[in-house]
Amino acid sequence: MNYKELKELVEKRYSVRKFEDKKVEKEKILEVLDAARFAPSAHNYQPWHFVVLTEEDMLEKIQSVYEPQWFKAAPAVIVALVDHDKSWTRDDGKDHSDVDIGITVDHLTLAATANDLGTCWVCAFDAEKCKEVLELPENMEPVTLIPIGYPKYPEAKQKIREDLDTMVSWEGYLEK
Repeated sequence: MNYKELKELVEKRYSVRKFEDKKVEKEKILEVLDAARFAPSAHNYQPWHFVVLTEEDMLEKIQSVYEPQWFKAAPAVIVALVDHDKSWTRDDGKDHSDVDIGITVDHLTLAATANDLGTCWVCAFDAEKCKEVLELPENMEPVTLIPIGYPKYPEAKQKIREDLDTMVSWEGYLEK
């Protein structure tokens, strides 16, 4: 893949909140998770775990932690977890699991896009209730819910992004 193809993939990816009423093939979900597996992590500790929910009873349970109606139409949800017993912590106490899971989920969402699937990062959910629903041990933290499915409208709206010169400084920080 060259830069142009990568840029097209990145530009194609958007937050999907309307899904077709169609199951996602297990093979496609496995491909998406395989791409996530190759994400870099601090000290290569790989402190992540993914819980895939596709069965109706589990989807109903996870819907109790995030209630907007559009979420209920997702044919599958991937819950991205971090394992604080495995994550690397910098000398000043900064736990890098949030950075590691962010990189991993980005790999996942791009792989989903490459497989004609739509995703959305959901972070405004009840994390404590999610831990209860999934019966997670204390060291496991649910960071994001990722509804995944075939987008009802496969074309993204035009993305509004700032110009590079407003967010990039060379050879030191310069306030813009």
